[in-house]
Amino acid sequence: MGKNILVIAEAREGSLRNVTMEALAAAKRIANGGEIVAVSFGSQAANYVETLGNYGANKVYTLSNPQLDTYTTDAYFQAIMQVIDTVKPEAMIFPHTGIGKDLAPRIAARLGIGLVSDVINVELKDGEAIFTQPIYAGKAFQKKKVNEGIIFATLRPNNIPADQPISSSVEAVDFTVDLKDIRTIVKEVVRKTSGRVDLSEAKVVVSGGRGVKSADGFNLLQDLADILGGAVGASRGACDAEYCDYSLQIGQTGKVVTPDLYIAAGISGAIQHLAGMSSSKVIVAINKDPEAPIFQVADYGIVGDLFDVIPLLMEELKKSVVS
Repeated sequence: MGKNILVIAEAREGSLRNVTMEALAAAKRIANGGEIVAVSFGSQAANYVETLGNYGANKVYTLSNPQLDTYTTDAYFQAIMQVIDTVKPEAMIFPHTGIGKDLAPRIAARLGIGLVSDVINVELKDGEAIFTQPIYAGKAFQKKKVNEGIIFATLRPNNIPADQPISSSVEAVDFTVDLKDIRTIVKEVVRKTSGRVDLSEAKVVVSGGRGVKSADGFNLLQDLADILGGAVGASRGACDAEYCDYSLQIGQTGKVVTPDLYIAAGISGAIQHLAGMSSSKVIVAINKDPEAPIFQVADYGIVGDLFDVIPLLMEELKKSVVS
C-alpha cells in the first residue's frame, strides 16, 4: 500500500536547491503509489509549484508568510509542525543540509519518533523503505528500516540523482500558518564567500590544503574550479593557516561533499579530511609527497608541485573547451 510522503523544498536566492529534487526522487522510490506532498516557504513559495510538480510532487503546500523568507528555527519549526498536523504524512524526507540538520531532530523529538539522518541511498524492498547510512567516517555502511511510526529521514546531497522532469499537473494549496512568539528575526544575511557554485551541491570540487601555501594560492584553485564549473573547498589545515574561510572546510568537522570529481591539491589526506570527501565518485590527488595518505583513496594520483601541475591542467582543459 502506498505511503503519503512529505518533502521539504529548500530554495536559495530564488532557485530550488538541487537536493530538493533529489529528495523528491527518493520519495518516489518509497511512495509506492502514495501521494508526495512538497512544502515551499516564503514570499516566493508559489513560484516553485510547477517545478516541484515536474519533479514528482503531487501536491505543494505554499507557505507564503514573509517571516519564512529567511530560515529561523522558531518560524520553520512552527510552520512545518502545522503542515504535519494537517497532512499527517506516513513518511518525511528532508534534505541533510544546514536547515535539515537543525530542523529534523527538533521535529522528531516533538513527535516522539526516530530519525534516520545523512542517508545516501533509499530503496523499497518487500514494501518497506530501506535506508543506507555511512558510519565510522565513511569507512562502513549500515542499512536501516523503520518498524513503526512515521518514517523520517534526511538525505545527503549529491547521492540520489534527481529524476528527469516531466510536465505534469500538480495541486497547489495556499497554506496559512500562525506563527507566535518568534524569538529570532534575521535582518540581513552576509555571506562570507563569493563562491560561484554551492559547495555542498557542486558536481566538481577543487580543494586545497597547506600545500597551497597562501591565500593567493587559492586563486589558482578558483581558476581551475571556474573552468570545470565547480566549487573550491579546503582542508582544516588550510583554514587554520588562514588561507581561506572556514566556510570552505571539508572534513569531519566541516562539510561533507560527494561530487562527481574531487581534486585534492596539496592535501596530505588526514583521516578527518577523508571523512568529508571519500565518497566522491572520482578523486584526483596532486601532491609532491608520493607517500601522502591521500593517494591511498585517490583514483588518479599526480606526484608533483600543484603550482606546476594545475596550470598545465588548465591549459589542456581550455584546449578541450575550445575544440
